[in-house]
Amino acid sequence: MVPLNWYIMLSAIIFIIGAVGFLIRRNILIMLISIELMLNSVNISFVAFSHYLQDLRGQIFVFFIITVAAAEAAIGLAILVSLFRNKVAIQTDQVTEMKG
Repeated sequence: MVPLNWYIMLSAIIFIIGAVGFLIRRNILIMLISIELMLNSVNISFVAFSHYLQDLRGQIFVFFIITVAAAEAAIGLAILVSLFRNKVAIQTDQVTEMKG
């Protein structure tokens, strides 16, 4: 049986990778992927604690997080496609204003 500490360390490492990717890279697509990594690391923590405490509330909460992540990815990719069609740029430094 894998101890709880290993899951927490894995979750922390994945979260740090996502945070560094979000802060360092200025590509919008990489930023969206980094946010997804951070959400998945939180999901690992919730499932690990839920299993450790023998309570299903953490696993149920993970389903809500996955739903929000899917909506965030769909909206983020729609904005990315719209920006690429209008500006032909996906770098955050090149996109200075958003017009409707």
